[in-house]
Amino acid sequence: MNIKNKTYGDVLVLSPEGRIDHANSEDFRNSLVPFIDRCKSDGERMVLDLAGVDYISSAGLRCFMLAEKQAKAQGGVIVVAAMQPVVKEIFEISRFTLVFDTFASVREALARFSPAALQAYQA
Repeated sequence: MNIKNKTYGDVLVLSPEGRIDHANSEDFRNSLVPFIDRCKSDGERMVLDLAGVDYISSAGLRCFMLAEKQAKAQGGVIVVAAMQPVVKEIFEISRFTLVFDTFASVREALARFSPAALQAYQA
């Protein structure tokens, strides 16, 4: 699975594309590993930009849960932003909105983390 990444200050933005389902969830999870390792209390915070994700299954949600669990154990923070309506509905139905802070846009998520990250994003 293709995941674009960009760092703004001390915030890493990951932007997966397509569907996250049973067929590619393991690839997605494996693609996240090196980025999750950087998401620590003294490292980067992470925004998962889901604007390019048009569907997520329970297998995909499991990947998100495992990523959150690992980041939290390391003292890191992951938030979710820019969900498509279908993905947002799946997050709400599965109550993942209680697990992750969600934002309408990447800009809003970066503003939550730091003015420097927001300024770098807007530049």
